[in-house]
Amino acid sequence: MEEIRSIVMREKSHSVSDREWKHRLVGYGYKLEETASGFVVSSMRGEALLTL
Repeated sequence: MEEIRSIVMREKSHSVSDREWKHRLVGYGYKLEETASGFVVSSMRGEALLTL
């Protein structure tokens, strides 16, 4: 999970908006959704992997 978190946060630092961040993560096979408890990173199959 730490490797995924590292990728997600690196891509966030390279993005100018949440929309671009979400788009960049699709290239890695991840989906990003904003929830009341924070951002949830999921696989493209919908399996939740971690919450930020």
